[in-house]
Amino acid sequence: MLPSTLITGASRGIGAATARLLSAQGHHVLIHYAHDEAAANTVAHECLALGAPSARTFRADLAHEADVLQLFAFVDAHLPPLTGLVNNAGIVDMTARLDQMSAERLQRMLAVNVLGPMLCAREAVKRMSTRHGGHGGVIVNVSSSAVRQGSPAMYVDYAASKGAIDVFTAGLSKEVAAEGVRVCAVRPGITDTGIHATGGEPDRAARLGPTLPMGRAAHPDEVAQAIVWLLSSAASYTAGAILDVTGGR
Repeated sequence: MLPSTLITGASRGIGAATARLLSAQGHHVLIHYAHDEAAANTVAHECLALGAPSARTFRADLAHEADVLQLFAFVDAHLPPLTGLVNNAGIVDMTARLDQMSAERLQRMLAVNVLGPMLCAREAVKRMSTRHGGHGGVIVNVSSSAVRQGSPAMYVDYAASKGAIDVFTAGLSKEVAAEGVRVCAVRPGITDTGIHATGGEPDRAARLGPTLPMGRAAHPDEVAQAIVWLLSSAASYTAGAILDVTGGR
């Protein structure tokens, strides 16, 4: 049976790069997106060209449980039994201090970046865990090196949401390890993706890249390679790990 992987937030950046790499290894892929249908369809076509036996797309707002349930119902209907989940979808907001942030912003940040991945992981466990009749699988959560820096006067809300993902990874990995499910995370550093533009700093990767120990920002493929390794049998004894992909930062 060929592997079957759901990648959230896969219409661009790290998620799209992960979908393409998995496709080249023969995975069935489901490309989740929140807004940009055209971009998601482009990624799906690329995945098919790279060798994916199937590449489908699905729109969902992961902050809403009903959308998550619809997403996984689509998985059940259109993919082989799920073997992998990449919890990549996430948001940032405009750079600001905490005393400038509204409650609505904070609630949205935590809903998308924490509640969404937890709901997706819950549904994946229901399908993968031997406790529920599954055959095992892997969940890879995408965190951020912002958890170590805290992102002061930029987006402490984003950093805090990713800190929650680190703790969630540690706890869930222990909860389901004996049920055939490995849970890990990657913690990217500054990566050259479009997410910086949503924070009002489209040139952030180019501007800060030369200040990093390796002298440049990461390419999305470099983070995706780490995710793909964690999903693979080469990482069969790796659970609860949080892998820094930060260029030495």
